Amino acid sequence: MPESRWAALAGLGAALVAAATYVVQVPVPATRGYINLGDTLVIAWALAMGPSIGGFAGGVGSALADLIGGYPHWAPLTLVIKGVEGTMAGVAGKRGGWIELLGAAAAVGEMVLGYFLVETILYGLGAALAELPGNLLQAASGLVVGIPLARALRRVLSTIPQATSA
Repeated sequence: MPESRWAALAGLGAALVAAATYVVQVPVPATRGYINLGDTLVIAWALAMGPSIGGFAGGVGSALADLIGGYPHWAPLTLVIKGVEGTMAGVAGKRGGWIELLGAAAAVGEMVLGYFLVETILYGLGAALAELPGNLLQAASGLVVGIPLARALRRVLSTIPQATSA
């Protein structure tokens, strides 16, 4: 893939992830974090675009949402956790079928586990447990909405002619 196409798709993905994360935020006071819809776009974009674009969009887009949404203390942690999530889902998306489903489930599982571990270290087990249901809801929405959305994206993208280099 040409660098310009990669940059365009990675940037668009990061913007979409940031918007989905920022538009709906349900604060969790115990951890000073929030529940959001960003995982839906992380999973969809990563499955449709692959690991490098998915990792970039998931990590950078989610971290940007933290920065502009008033949660700058979470941005570096989010960059890593959501970047890994997007990369994992992107690898699975290359395989399709059951591997795609299992890989996406592992990716959102990494997100839930990553935040749980960080929240336990920063705020204690009680606070981490308070946020766990919300993170599980994010994970479920990422799978239930993200997988069909990724399949629709792939169908649409397959109809767009690829530019050839001169």
